[in-house]
Amino acid sequence: MSELHIRSLRPEEISLAVDWAAAEGWNPGLSDAACFAVPDAQGFLVGEIDGAPVATVSCVNYDDRFAFLGFYIVRAELRGAGHGLRIWNAAIAHARGRVIGLDGVVAQQDNYKKSGFQPAYANIRYGGVVAAAPVPADVIALDKVPFALVEADDATVFPARRSAFLRAWINTQGHVGRASLRDGRLAAWGVIRPCRTGCKIGPLVADDRAAAETIVQALLAGAGGGDIFLDVPAVNREAVALAEGLGLKPVFETARMYTGAIPPLRIDRVFGVTSFELG
Repeated sequence: MSELHIRSLRPEEISLAVDWAAAEGWNPGLSDAACFAVPDAQGFLVGEIDGAPVATVSCVNYDDRFAFLGFYIVRAELRGAGHGLRIWNAAIAHARGRVIGLDGVVAQQDNYKKSGFQPAYANIRYGGVVAAAPVPADVIALDKVPFALVEADDATVFPARRSAFLRAWINTQGHVGRASLRDGRLAAWGVIRPCRTGCKIGPLVADDRAAAETIVQALLAGAGGGDIFLDVPAVNREAVALAEGLGLKPVFETARMYTGAIPPLRIDRVFGVTSFELG
């Protein structure tokens, strides 16, 4: 067999990794590829044999200290031949010493530990059909909030500044963002986006469950209800209660894992993870 050639995917090719993720049942968003290219266009890798794609992975460098790894997929019929390890090593090298985070599926968590990743907490995907609700009166469009407020609030729940990604995530056509303010500061905010199946809410950041519920109602009104998915940190019991209160059921689980120390985060304010692929 010919040698595996590893290269960066061009921005317009990132849809390949997204399509493979969809085939694995990960249900990506319809506009994920365009948004994911924004923070680090060189961070998406493909391994090819004779020009045909064999494996993908991403390792997105957010700043000079933190990166996030995802899209680690090898074509099923070619697994076990060492292609995964080679492209994995290339992704780790792309991080150039940064602390790396990932959301590891249960079956791979022991392997990730061997590569230096340690579990921080579980993330649970909840899903189900939810009816649309009336829009709460005190909610505004997220893009009407000064971006500096959103950026500063996001920095309390994510290990790196991700301004360019946030702008893209909020402003992409089809994405709906909502927020509520208390005394001039963000009490809660979130985004819902259409996916291959239904819609996902994420991020969903709030001071408390009541504020999170208000944003969820507004987002559901914007999406019209239907199949809804919400990725919840299991350590946030109020977020779990919110998901269960919506009638959602666990459908998938990962472990958030890191290779080193990260800044203290307000996980108690994370009611919905942005993305298992990019954090």
